[in-house]
Amino acid sequence: MSNLKKSTEKVHAALSKFGFELNIVEFSESTRTAQEAADAIGCTVGQIAKSLIFKGKESQKPILIITSGSNRVNEKSVKKLIGEKLEKADAKFVLEHTGFVIGGVPPVGHATPINTFIDEDLMRYNEIWAAAGTPNTVFKLTPEILAEITKGRIINVK
Repeated sequence: MSNLKKSTEKVHAALSKFGFELNIVEFSESTRTAQEAADAIGCTVGQIAKSLIFKGKESQKPILIITSGSNRVNEKSVKKLIGEKLEKADAKFVLEHTGFVIGGVPPVGHATPINTFIDEDLMRYNEIWAAAGTPNTVFKLTPEILAEITKGRIINVK
C-alpha cells in the first residue's frame, strides 16, 4: 500500500473503515473516462461507476451522482427527484468538496459529507468498478456494497 498516492490511500482508508478489503488497481494508462476505464479493466462501459459532482443551484452544496458509465445524467429528471436544479461543478469546487481531482473522484473518502444518489442501472451488474482517487486507479465492488458505503439513494438518472 505504501506505493499508492496520498489520494488513493485516502480511498483505501475509507473503504477499510467500512470493513471492506477492496483491492485498488493502478493502471499505467488513464482510467479518467468511463471508456478508458472499461478498456483498461476489460469490462463493459456500463460497469463503470462514474462519480459525478454537481452543485445544487439553490443550496450551492455538492451533490454526488454515481452513474453507470454508459448513461448520461438527465438533469431535469434528477431535479424532480432531489428537489433542486443541478449545476455543473467546476474543477475547483470538486477538489474543494471531495479532496479529489475530476477523473479520479471516488464514491467515498470525501473532504466533506456529500448527498449521494446512485444510478439504478448499476444495480443490475454483479460487479462494478469505481475510481480510487486518481485518474488511473480503480477498485472493484458490488452495487450492494456501493449503496451501503455511500448511503446513496438509488434513482433513475436517465
